[in-house]
Amino acid sequence: MVVRNVLVATAFLTRVPVPIVADAADVGRAARWFPLIGGVLGGANAAVAWTMTAIVDVPATLTATLVVGLAAWVTGAIHLDGLADTVDGFGGGRDRDSALRIMRDPLIGSYGTAALVFVIGVKVTAVAALLDRAGGLAFVVAAPALSRWTIAALAAALPYARTDGGLGQAVTRERDTAGLIVATLVAALIALGALGADALIAWAFAALAAVWIGRSARRRIGGVTGDVFGASVELAEASVLVCGVLVTGHP
Repeated sequence: MVVRNVLVATAFLTRVPVPIVADAADVGRAARWFPLIGGVLGGANAAVAWTMTAIVDVPATLTATLVVGLAAWVTGAIHLDGLADTVDGFGGGRDRDSALRIMRDPLIGSYGTAALVFVIGVKVTAVAALLDRAGGLAFVVAAPALSRWTIAALAAALPYARTDGGLGQAVTRERDTAGLIVATLVAALIALGALGADALIAWAFAALAAVWIGRSARRRIGGVTGDVFGASVELAEASVLVCGVLVTGHP
């Protein structure tokens, strides 16, 4: 069952061709393993970044841009899409129903575009700075794991906002203490292994991002959706990378 859940999480969160058939309920059960997939993605990002800068001697800014772009491609930009939809809905919706309707619209508006430019810019700038600092790559490893932990945390804390179903509903339906504990333990092992004591500071940054988007979602639409989960991942990941810049900037 664990192996199947990990494979489902891989298929859902990445473009890796996994030979498995899964439905929404399977995705919900696999959510506890999302931090593990994030950790693998973070390790791959760090390996690519190190190779480009240390071996190929590519400038840090170009390396960071390519690494962030590659990460978006590997994940199918699923979380960036959620960020754009969430910001469009929260920014343009007059009330709960209009916000949810805008979030479901496949087109991206001005609010969503601005959010994408801002978050991608922060991530590229932060990664570029971390590449030039001792211990910086450890935050590149930990950020995707901690950010995907926020999905389990939000699913455990808030109800699903829509009445017409969706993958986000499957995740909230499967919310249970065991799932949150597993996700927390996995995220903790990855973060502590990469960052040591600094993991607590990084986790605080990720948690604050999740709390902020969670409170906003509760106020605007009454709960969470798949798009809100995606927004949380992107904001938390950017926050952990910024945390890394702040931490590594002070010996």
